Amino acid sequence: MKALTFRGIEDIQYESVADPEIATPTDVIVKVNCCAICGSDLHVYHGRETGIDAHTCMGHEFAGEVVETGNAVKNFAKGDVVISPFTTSCGHCYYCSIGLTARCIQSQLFGWVQKGKGLHGGQAEFVRVPLADSTLMKLPDGISLEEGVLAGDIISTGFYSAKQAQIKRGGVYVVMGCGPVGLMAILGAREYGAENIYAIDREPTRLEMARRFGAIAVDASKEDPVAVIHEAMEGRGADGVMEAIGNAFSVQLAYDLVRPGGIISAVGVCTEKYFPFSPTQAYDKNLTYVTGRCPARAMMPLIIPLLQQKKYPFQSIITHRMALADGAKGYEIFAHKKDNCLKVMLQP
Repeated sequence: MKALTFRGIEDIQYESVADPEIATPTDVIVKVNCCAICGSDLHVYHGRETGIDAHTCMGHEFAGEVVETGNAVKNFAKGDVVISPFTTSCGHCYYCSIGLTARCIQSQLFGWVQKGKGLHGGQAEFVRVPLADSTLMKLPDGISLEEGVLAGDIISTGFYSAKQAQIKRGGVYVVMGCGPVGLMAILGAREYGAENIYAIDREPTRLEMARRFGAIAVDASKEDPVAVIHEAMEGRGADGVMEAIGNAFSVQLAYDLVRPGGIISAVGVCTEKYFPFSPTQAYDKNLTYVTGRCPARAMMPLIIPLLQQKKYPFQSIITHRMALADGAKGYEIFAHKKDNCLKVMLQP
């Protein structure tokens, strides 16, 4: 089959690789009909996250058709159209039982193989899905494959960020970073009841999308976000900050923006070695800092009804649609924000 594979820093290749095969009785093989490039793929692309084997099939956002099943699979059959979260989960361990499916004791991340062990990704013609009965969902009525792909990661992650921020009506909230996840956090904050949402970025097209989604846009290249938020809050700072970038500067800015007793909800994958603020500073601000991988499989059933109702313009963030064969170019466009790129969908 053909797939996008990791060959080195900023080197993604479209090449022939071995077809996936059933390895355990709970596996299915999915023919990928739609997949996407995620912001967290760029951590590998730029070398901020290391250890992945060369020739690993990239990607963890995909949807498609079941073409083969292991003999223990009960919920799916050949021909079923399915959507997937970005990690697998067993559905019955302690962590799955409390809704923290991202920390399932058998969880694997699609698109990460290290020292020969792991799981190849979905930016490919076919993908193996372990623990299929508890990982996959059938494509629900009334939603498209593209919407299903978005539900499996960025919508769930954005809404999870808003959920962690403990939104309360009347509060003031900030979203840092108006990429795909940040934009979904704006919609998540609205869904959870926020009425006053500020969105911080430096890219005019992303800020315009944030306005369309109902936020007050703050262009950090032209004005001081801390001054803007403190003025809006009588000098206190925001009740909650949803941090969707993941570097030392953004984490420090989130700290500066949040009020004493407020919450920073960080879903940007931060690859820094240390926090930019100290434990004493966190203590002195009565800070609640919440972070971690989104339990997308647990969030998806909450997202699906919103997609079916067409409540929010989720698909409007898709700016580029390309053939999988052009995926290396898609990575370059997305990584360097060329052509006002927000989200790249790929079709094998």
